[in-house]
Amino acid sequence: MLTDRNKKLTAREKALQIFEAAVTAVQPQRLLPAHLFIEHNILHILDQQFLVDKIQNIYIIGAGKASAAMAKVAEKILGNLITAGIVVTKYEHALPLQKIICMEAAHPLPDEAGLKATIKTIEVVQRAGKNDFVICLISGGASSLWIDLPYNATLTDVQQTFHILLQCGANIEEINTIRKHLSAIKGGQLLQYAPAANWFSFIISDVPGDDLSVIASGPTVPDSSSFTDVKNIVEKYALTNKLPASILKHTKDGVGGLVNETAKPGDVIFKQVQNKVIGNNSIALQAAEKKATAFGYNIVLVDRNMKGDAATTAIEIMNRCKKYSGIKPACMLFGGETTVNVTGKGKGGRNQHLVLSAFLQLAQHEDLNQHHHLTFLSAGTDGTDGPTDAAGAIADKEIVRLARENKIDAKHYFDDNDAYHFFEQTGGLVKTGATQTNVMDMVVVLID
Repeated sequence: MLTDRNKKLTAREKALQIFEAAVTAVQPQRLLPAHLFIEHNILHILDQQFLVDKIQNIYIIGAGKASAAMAKVAEKILGNLITAGIVVTKYEHALPLQKIICMEAAHPLPDEAGLKATIKTIEVVQRAGKNDFVICLISGGASSLWIDLPYNATLTDVQQTFHILLQCGANIEEINTIRKHLSAIKGGQLLQYAPAANWFSFIISDVPGDDLSVIASGPTVPDSSSFTDVKNIVEKYALTNKLPASILKHTKDGVGGLVNETAKPGDVIFKQVQNKVIGNNSIALQAAEKKATAFGYNIVLVDRNMKGDAATTAIEIMNRCKKYSGIKPACMLFGGETTVNVTGKGKGGRNQHLVLSAFLQLAQHEDLNQHHHLTFLSAGTDGTDGPTDAAGAIADKEIVRLARENKIDAKHYFDDNDAYHFFEQTGGLVKTGATQTNVMDMVVVLID
């Protein structure tokens, strides 16, 4: 995404660089060393200190889109203090490691590789005894990468369930409530495999509000949700006739007390664990704000609570732009995660869908671009938006012009949830590749 510094940057290039600055700020190598380091033969882990010579075993485990990069940093810090380790990350996200095994698996729909990686992770954890350390490196994506199966359910059943949940419009808290109750490791249950060990979880948050019980489905965190909540979510989104029979039976058995609940607040197992969010969307937004200010933009809004329907969110943002009468150039920043109720058969993701909704507003209101030259970017900080190779999309007056000249019907693509192919034709896709981090999504709006 970098551009030639010797030429005058376009608004589109500035928007891309603002987003890039945000992503750079939440790279594991920027985040982890402040919370895990060795100084004067003393190992500092979060707020605890240990003499290096007294340490017996350190086991490293992890899952998520940032887990390989986090493991690489941990190796650099801990070196030969690491006894063994394993992390699992999304395909094409693996990095070469020395002491820690790095496996890849599917996301967002789990696969056989994820099952194998999870079994191997449990095997590593079970080696940890009293006075040993388990360092857990968690980031977004772990809910799919660490995968196990409920009794009498197949991998296909779980894959279908995850797919339905991602399409129905449920938010991440609701989705992960169900995921936790289909697992014996999520919802604090991972700790049961090494109850005497000292656990330290370093977490890069990809959920609104940084709720520890929601991030990665909270494998080392108490869970206050229940099978009754699962039942209510299934009913809320009318999924009873869509979910596999094995999943419905598992839920019914759970409500009836025939299946173990997740680990609850107050359980003694949590006395041995410290959980710490080391990176989140707020850090990324701060970096974006700093970069936009350096470009000379007047920061008129930083919203850290973007949520709800993607298309509706875009309309609300565009309404703010229409009403704006302040100093220019101006910048609005939004962080969070929206949802899309997929009804079409096209290709895209929530960020692309959000930008296409904004584009429809841009194209409809010609006076908007006459008074305000708008540039509208929305992208996922992980570099992936939906089942596509794009992080998101960008819209401006040039995209409007190209769509008009080529008679591309944006509304048709919008209705079919096919934003990817619209922006592919108009040059509006934002592609970053794997970023090795994940702190939800970001919207950058420039008013020139």
